[in-house]
Amino acid sequence: MPRDAVRVGDTDMPPEPLRPFSSDEVQLIRDVGRTRIWKQGVVLFLKGDPPDSVVLIEEGLVKITADADNGYTSLLAIRGPGELIGEMACLDGRARSATVTAMHPVRGIAVTSDRFLALLEEHGSLALSIIRIITARLRDSDGLRADQGALPASARVARVLLGLALRHGTETPGRPGGRALSVNQQELAGAAGTSRESVVRTLRQLQDHGLVTTSRGRTLVLDLRTLARWASG
Repeated sequence: MPRDAVRVGDTDMPPEPLRPFSSDEVQLIRDVGRTRIWKQGVVLFLKGDPPDSVVLIEEGLVKITADADNGYTSLLAIRGPGELIGEMACLDGRARSATVTAMHPVRGIAVTSDRFLALLEEHGSLALSIIRIITARLRDSDGLRADQGALPASARVARVLLGLALRHGTETPGRPGGRALSVNQQELAGAAGTSRESVVRTLRQLQDHGLVTTSRGRTLVLDLRTLARWASG
């Protein structure tokens, strides 16, 4: 069993992620930033823009996407409360490598890149937390690439659903243990590295097995434990 997994019934399932920053580190960021609110659909960062700031999300979800020359859009990640976005470009001074869009109304603490870099120089514990965050994200990215070569599309879609449900799913009244996700089929396809048609087929199979229900732009995961078994391929 992997070291970062916990036993859930008869299935190994990754634990729900912990908040990446301590309360003291969050306060450091708040002290040098300002609160901003973005409406649903508003772009926080645009691919190619200069790295002028980072944002610590306090409420809401954002999606990080990249468009290929052929028009295909890849969903690289979804970030939520307690997570920092925009730090990579600020650290290396290069243009934004992806676009960040509010999936819901988002409230966050925006910090200019100059203040962010000065904060890291002054507070080693915060800099170490940033290093750990970047390392974890690189590991996730490596795992996704490995999955694309080793797992069938249905397992990749299930794995993406499981990860999103654990990280960002919201509890639903009347559905004990269920997690609701506001992601559409095209976004799932981009995150799993497959086609929308494969996502449709997989969701239909998962529905037939009583693991999910879907509606327009929304997926409800009903059984995390069984979905974890499905995601193992």
